[in-house]
Amino acid sequence: MEDEYAKLIRRMNPPRVTIDNDSSPDATVIQVESVNKHGILLKVVQVLADLDLVIKKAYISSDAGWFMDVFNVICHDGSKVRDEEVVNYIKKVLESDAFYVPSLNGSVGLKPSDDYTAIELVGTDRPGLLSEVSAVLTNLGCNVVNAEIWTHNARAAAVVHVTDDKTKCAVEDPKRLLTIKKRLCNILKGNNDLKTGKMTLSTPGFMHRQRRLHQIMFAERDYEKVEKTEQEKENKLRTQVTVLDCAEKDYTVVTMHCRDRPKLLFDIICTLTDMEYVVFHGVVHTEKMDAFQEFYIRHVDGSPVSSEAERERVMQCLEAAIERRTSEALELELCTADRVGLLSDITRIFRENSLCIKRAEISTESGTAKDKFYVTDMSGNNPVDPKTIDSIRRQIGQQAALHVRWNSSQSSDPQPEETTMGFLFGNLFKGCTFPTLKLVGSYS
Repeated sequence: MEDEYAKLIRRMNPPRVTIDNDSSPDATVIQVESVNKHGILLKVVQVLADLDLVIKKAYISSDAGWFMDVFNVICHDGSKVRDEEVVNYIKKVLESDAFYVPSLNGSVGLKPSDDYTAIELVGTDRPGLLSEVSAVLTNLGCNVVNAEIWTHNARAAAVVHVTDDKTKCAVEDPKRLLTIKKRLCNILKGNNDLKTGKMTLSTPGFMHRQRRLHQIMFAERDYEKVEKTEQEKENKLRTQVTVLDCAEKDYTVVTMHCRDRPKLLFDIICTLTDMEYVVFHGVVHTEKMDAFQEFYIRHVDGSPVSSEAERERVMQCLEAAIERRTSEALELELCTADRVGLLSDITRIFRENSLCIKRAEISTESGTAKDKFYVTDMSGNNPVDPKTIDSIRRQIGQQAALHVRWNSSQSSDPQPEETTMGFLFGNLFKGCTFPTLKLVGSYS
């Protein structure tokens, strides 16, 4: 009955999306109004992130069963969103009934799609791991058509789409799939018996790939402390996360101050949603290379953060969400004709030139491979020697286009705010008292 009642309310109050290019001089203003439900904020942010739109400001409100958010967005080149196809797509997706289809909460199936087999991988990170994984897949007659690989806190996770190199379709033979699983798990296990490697077949289409990677990393507890390199320690000092009590309003207030980057808001909202917290009010503001975010949250059961252990866990998980796609790395973008074994060959060249892959995005479009690799030297601290890049160019050959871009997290360190709370919301919660303060990140 509750489901039928919820459907009736949604039919009576369908989502409304307004896209305005006139009210702001330097951004497109997108306003979304709808009946509120858990996860709706993530879905809106996910649509904007998938279009590679940059969120400069955001105002979030979802009290009293009604959801109303405003986003100031721009394209990557700094222009407003004027492409009618993109504008119509945003309205169509956010206003459609499909926008309200319940997610399967990361459910894992055993049946591959007709086009490709979706594989989830997780294991202990080490130099050359992606090279070994791709070599195994090539030897077993699998072609990688799409993949995304993340590494963080000594863990590596990947969602990989493969096809049979002969049929160009999904790998369906159970015996062959079992062989693939055994070989990959052996590679992923490494020398750490406490953290065994895992390979799972997942049903494609039901789960957003990057959200799934967040979930995999979270399940692997990558937010727990490990020994970090000097560069990782320096990056951590530039991230401020605070979790405060707003007892009079029965909220927990979370603020973050870090270097701005693409999809930062998506990563944070994704983590809060998967931890089953609801954002009731929030503000996002970016200035130059810095991002400021402030959220008033409760657990889905209506309770605020209630213990020091829970407070610490929220801070650790949000730090991890920020860090998973933040690194000092050289971005190598490769564009060439796709072929079986291409990923294996490229990653082998990287390994032989002592490069460590921190993150990778693999895609294939109309027979062309478009791959991005974020790499460092083996120490993880120093810039890659230009001679190494020259060597890679020679080995790859002239038939492949290789673009090099330094993906730096360097920016001025954020200065600690003496009045952290209320910085974004002003006097909205003027009556709040904040008896408990935990600050992650200190500055000398």
